[in-house]
Amino acid sequence: MLNNKPKLSFWQIWNMSFGFMGIQFGWGLQMANMSSIYENLGAKPEEIPALWLAAPLTGLLVQPIIGYLSDRTWHPKLGRRRPYFLIGAILSSICLILMPNSSSLWMAAGLLWILDSSINISMEPFRAFVADNLAENQRAKGFAMQSFFIGLGATVASALPWIFTNWLHVSSVGASGQVADNVKWSFYLGAVAFIGAVLYTVFTSREYPPTTLELEDRKKEESKGFGAGFDEIVDSLKNMPKRMKKLALIQFLTWPGLFLMWFFYTPTVAVEIFGGEPGSQIYTEGQNLAGLTYSFENVVTFLFALALPLLASKFSMKWTHFICLIIGGIGLIMINFVGGKENIWMLFLIMGMVGIAWSSILSMPYAMLTGCLPQNKIGIYMGIFNFFIVLPEILASLFFGKIMEHWFDGSRMAAVTIGGVLIIVAAFFTLRINENE
Repeated sequence: MLNNKPKLSFWQIWNMSFGFMGIQFGWGLQMANMSSIYENLGAKPEEIPALWLAAPLTGLLVQPIIGYLSDRTWHPKLGRRRPYFLIGAILSSICLILMPNSSSLWMAAGLLWILDSSINISMEPFRAFVADNLAENQRAKGFAMQSFFIGLGATVASALPWIFTNWLHVSSVGASGQVADNVKWSFYLGAVAFIGAVLYTVFTSREYPPTTLELEDRKKEESKGFGAGFDEIVDSLKNMPKRMKKLALIQFLTWPGLFLMWFFYTPTVAVEIFGGEPGSQIYTEGQNLAGLTYSFENVVTFLFALALPLLASKFSMKWTHFICLIIGGIGLIMINFVGGKENIWMLFLIMGMVGIAWSSILSMPYAMLTGCLPQNKIGIYMGIFNFFIVLPEILASLFFGKIMEHWFDGSRMAAVTIGGVLIIVAAFFTLRINENE
């Protein structure tokens, strides 16, 4: 890869980031709907965290491996990262079609494992794709563009069940033990959007070919076998750059706050604010409104992403990230003041504040990270960086259900509140970052 990369145009950055919108259809649909799907299939509130274990465990295993492999891949037509975009998109789209037809709780949980593995195959190389193709002074723009498409994709994905019900009059109430038709059609459309967006990036973007030295190093490593790859991942983990260690701690605190929101926000709205029970019409109304507020969150995410490069250049990336996290954390805590259905307007304010934080979470840590990474190990380090996202989710999935059951009497709202507190704590650790290290 070139060390002195030419400046890319707005549309070139647009093309190389567009596929991320499709990936977000996969994430957005499951974030807004999986807890409700689980509850409709008979899951109890304290069982929900464990049923979400698929995402962190697959990320923990898949992303470093895909990062290592994509660092060493070169296809004459598809390049280094794009083969993984394509393979992951095909598998993910198949899973999105199958998911809403799950006939049992464990079938849905099993499909989520396969879906998340497939999404990770596509997603991990996208982060490295920005660092591969953009000069350092354009990377904040590249990651902000990814945030824009993530927000745009999630906006549509989160709103799809509401759109199918209110615009197309598709039923939002399923038979006992079945997923409603509005959710089914949302997943089908999401599958088409996922593969379509990724294909657009695959066919409109190019990558820098490996240098002669990189090709020689790759041949040497291939001769050592897979064990050499495992050793390199372990060695890279032990020798993380200093700034990366600080960013890892911030991620370790930020993401469990997000996970608790994804686990429990929709059921909180449906049960504790609307007063419904799983499978009831009132519960469905709350579920659909929660999806709509997720959609509003992501509108804020993609619009705010347009301002992030300007804010980062004016105030620095760490101060921009600090302020955004504070806003998002306060937003989640405010859910305690909504009360009942008469104040549902507050849910849009809350999720708008979360959208500001989400926009920064998707871009600023990665923009701060890439400047301290060796060029020939960007894929590996992006995969390792994901450890500090998925490890806290694993802990939350394994243990938070018991905490809810014994300490919070199953309160979904308490879980969302704790998520807000964790994000605020992460904000203050952001101030330890030295961008000139």
